[in-house]
Amino acid sequence: MTTSTKNKIADQIINEFGPLQNFVPLREKAKAFLNENGLPAPKEEEYKYTAITKNLEQSIQNFGQSKPVQLSIEEVQKNIFGGFEGDVLVFNNGVFSGELSKTSNQDYRLALLSQNTPSDFAGIAKLEKDPFVALNSATFKDGIYLHISKNKKIEKPIYFLFFNQANNGQSIASRIYIEVEDNAEVTFLQNSVSLDEDAYFSNSVTEIKVSQNAHVHFSKLQNESRRALVVDNFVTDIHRDATFTSTVISLSGNMVRNNLSLNLLDSGCEGNMYGLYLLNGKTHVDNHTNVDHTKAHAVSNELYKGILADQSRAVFNGKIFVRQDAQKTNAFQQNNNILLSEDATVNTKPQLEIWADDVKCSHGCTTGQLDEEALFYLKARGLGKDQAKGLLLYAFAGEVLEKISDECFRDFVTEIVQERLGGNL
Repeated sequence: MTTSTKNKIADQIINEFGPLQNFVPLREKAKAFLNENGLPAPKEEEYKYTAITKNLEQSIQNFGQSKPVQLSIEEVQKNIFGGFEGDVLVFNNGVFSGELSKTSNQDYRLALLSQNTPSDFAGIAKLEKDPFVALNSATFKDGIYLHISKNKKIEKPIYFLFFNQANNGQSIASRIYIEVEDNAEVTFLQNSVSLDEDAYFSNSVTEIKVSQNAHVHFSKLQNESRRALVVDNFVTDIHRDATFTSTVISLSGNMVRNNLSLNLLDSGCEGNMYGLYLLNGKTHVDNHTNVDHTKAHAVSNELYKGILADQSRAVFNGKIFVRQDAQKTNAFQQNNNILLSEDATVNTKPQLEIWADDVKCSHGCTTGQLDEEALFYLKARGLGKDQAKGLLLYAFAGEVLEKISDECFRDFVTEIVQERLGGNL
């Protein structure tokens, strides 16, 4: 990145957010970091396959927080999938909307971050780790703090529903902090709805603290506007005997960057990361994952699958760190891709860094085309070409879809995926 670009972005942030009183130390630290480092340059290793800074320069005129748009309760109801009965937390251009949300469950506590800031807020997703965490820290207006009490099992899922719309070329910054106390259990679902096809920049940060023997499932659907630019930083701290499972389904957007980090901080904990990306046109999706094993007897599983058509592009970079104290670690990572076009591209880089000597770790990746013999077999039994291809593609994708723990959300996502695959993307 050139110095002029770096300073232009920093100046915008300083001018736009100087008067805000909430989170002043965090904002000042973030602005100082951005002033010194800027956003990722084209040759920066972590972003060398995803030129999001260049796209931002071309598409976004103002890094200030977009104002909420006109949104009705009917629009919210229209985007609640069939069979869902849990609570709905609505975000309007990144800002929590209490009047449009449904929060009937009394087994958790919900507050604005400005009114109830947990002591370790911004300590899980550290702004020094990624420039877009710093950008979010400098620009988000407010966020939510969701607290699940000790020994509570939330029977019905909590649904985060984001509505995004371009607003005078500005960006959308959302911030969520979740604390799940000891022995608690909860399922979160998330969906983003684009209200028009104009370009916008969504820059979100979610922090989750999963306490001892707690169990958390988080399933997310990304089906953004074709012109949307998205950076999603999602960081978890997972403690003794706790389990965290993430499933991310990416279907659309101009450029989508997912940074997912699991910090396994004690013995007996487990982190699971599953992802599926179905891409066509010129959609670009980059999944950067990080699993940090710090203590003995912890487990991680990771499976990401992609199907790409047209001129779409996918990036997968999965890192597993096994620290010296993390003996008896069991870590699995796999990335598989199918290319339906000669113009589609995948850059995949699974990584293992092991400092312990008594571990069981494996990683791998595959990229190829549909099995022609299997396709011939199905066509020989009366299936049309598109139907046969759709069946094989769904069999490939289904291994990730079945990881969505909530049955209604799984059915909702599966119907969308089947429609896409039936038309062969």
